[in-house]
Amino acid sequence: MMNIALSGHGRMGRVVEDIINESDDLSLAGVRSEDCSGTFGEIEGKPDVIIDYSHPDYLADMLDYATANEVALVIATTGHTDAQQRQIRAAAEKVPVVYSANYSLGINIMEKILRDITPILEDSFDMEVVEKHHNQKLDAPSGTARMLVRAMDPEGKYEHVEGRSGMAKRGKEIGVSAIRGGNITGEHTAIYAGEDEIVEIRHIAGSRKIFAFGSIKAAEFAVGKSAGLYNMDDVLFGK
Repeated sequence: MMNIALSGHGRMGRVVEDIINESDDLSLAGVRSEDCSGTFGEIEGKPDVIIDYSHPDYLADMLDYATANEVALVIATTGHTDAQQRQIRAAAEKVPVVYSANYSLGINIMEKILRDITPILEDSFDMEVVEKHHNQKLDAPSGTARMLVRAMDPEGKYEHVEGRSGMAKRGKEIGVSAIRGGNITGEHTAIYAGEDEIVEIRHIAGSRKIFAFGSIKAAEFAVGKSAGLYNMDDVLFGK
């Protein structure tokens, strides 16, 4: 029985909670509320892992609790600053941390496909990423879009142009466009545009359950692992 604590109780946190409550193999240790009021020290008992769908502002308390109590972490919140990412890496020296911009299994397969095909196409195709999300999403472009761009450009050879505007000739770049509207759960498209042919790799999220199931899979991976910083590539393909 894996004992899970939740950080954040918004839409994603509630979906994860529902899955936990419906499972015979999972239990809910406690929840830090939607606005992340309270502390993890108020949770009764010790969780095996914390799944975080909250806000970057609430990172420090969670890292302090996890490292002090040797609790594994699955961080699904996006929009962390460079300084916060350094804090996450420091925490991963003490406890296992799975950190990913997207926990959908399909998105992570898409990321692997982009890593494989970009070296073949990049010399003769222009590359763009377009992402769409609901009107309540705060960060833009999405962390997932940036993750896909990194998969396409792991060595940083291209300029990453976010939200293109004005008059400028295209250079050695990957453009990233963000759309916000309605209740779009999430859509990401990588576009390779060449002479007389276009290749598109697209992922459409039908519901938030795909992210919740992926984060629980990551939690199962993290519990019992040695300290270290892991991602969904490790979860799906091993490390």
